[in-house]
Amino acid sequence: MDFRALPSGPITLANVTVPACLIGQVGDIVITDLHINNGQISSTPGQRVDMARAMILPCFTDMHVHLDKGHIWPRASNPDGSFMGALTTVRADHTNWSAADLRPRMEFGLACAYAHGTRAVRTHLDSIPPQPQITWPLFAELREAWAGRIDLQAVCLIGCDSFSEDGDFRVTADLVAEHGGVLGMVTYPVPDLRDRLEGFFRLAAARGLDADFHVDETMDASSETLRLIAEVALNVGFEGRIVVGHCCSLSTQDEARALDTLDMVARAALHVVSLPMCNLYLQDRRPDGIARTPRFRGVTLVHEMKARGIPVSFASDNTRDPFYAYGDLDMLEVMRQATRIAHLDHSAMDWVTSFTSQPAASCGFGSQTLLPGDPADLVIFKAREWTELYARPQSDRIVLRGGEAIDRTLPDYATLDHLWETS
Repeated sequence: MDFRALPSGPITLANVTVPACLIGQVGDIVITDLHINNGQISSTPGQRVDMARAMILPCFTDMHVHLDKGHIWPRASNPDGSFMGALTTVRADHTNWSAADLRPRMEFGLACAYAHGTRAVRTHLDSIPPQPQITWPLFAELREAWAGRIDLQAVCLIGCDSFSEDGDFRVTADLVAEHGGVLGMVTYPVPDLRDRLEGFFRLAAARGLDADFHVDETMDASSETLRLIAEVALNVGFEGRIVVGHCCSLSTQDEARALDTLDMVARAALHVVSLPMCNLYLQDRRPDGIARTPRFRGVTLVHEMKARGIPVSFASDNTRDPFYAYGDLDMLEVMRQATRIAHLDHSAMDWVTSFTSQPAASCGFGSQTLLPGDPADLVIFKAREWTELYARPQSDRIVLRGGEAIDRTLPDYATLDHLWETS
């Protein structure tokens, strides 16, 4: 249940708490009034509603998820919690990924994200043939069906060792372009990675596509594909937007080397998305499955990136699949956990943009601030400061879309049971 009901029509949400950076001011949080009229944030007052310092954020952008993998845990759990355990389990489960299997799981994830207050999602889609011909047309149908509720983008996903500039990936790249997607790839050390990256960028540039990479998702300090992506992007003069996700190995590298790599990342104008929940789940587990307390966090160097002007965002990543057994595509949970894991507190006062306006900008979605003229797509919490916000799950939040409260009922897991009973 929402913590309170709001009237329809032009209203003034009086006495609310908002991040200063989202209303063009300096500082941390401020108390102000927010006017809503005709589905937008307005400069014209309406019916006054005292909100008792409730905190307001713009609806979220979740820029790195895997809707196609979501919620397969009941039939495809990770045998040991490791990255390789996740990879092999998902590959085996691909045989189930018909449109009839994908649709209910992907819609389940979208329904959760929408109810929690997300308005834009970029999803990666496994794209090793013949899967693209199944998943991408279905994605197009879902994007149309969810228009007006969640803006959707898709990124193809293959391993770099599967890439061939003249092979099947060219067909996949055409399919991505046909559906207005983003060209994506997972990078890890292979002998000819430089050549593969150059070919990848040529395919993307020829089709006018942006790029989005899974990068160095390992604690192995010798994995430096992030550095190579930045170097190749600079050398070829790629003009599209480049997003790099994970970048875990930076956290185990020699400090001087890691920071030198980040200087190159800044010069190449790469955008970074950190996935702290999934990275903590997978990284630093023993490969033999024996329980051992992890020594490393797996989170990338977000503070050092921000200090260099590198755009940094955070996102949900996987949900109830072998790569992450938990999660609900709730960006508030991502904010809460990222703040704890990466020590975002006691630092810059605009980290909230890494869950709202920055991922929207990195993906090319519409503006998400709290200024007049912006859509009244808002999440309202019964919390007067950050510690109150993060101390509880805020299950009684209010989500406004176009200035009107939505039904936040979450889908029932039981609606997916038929997928496990027939698999």
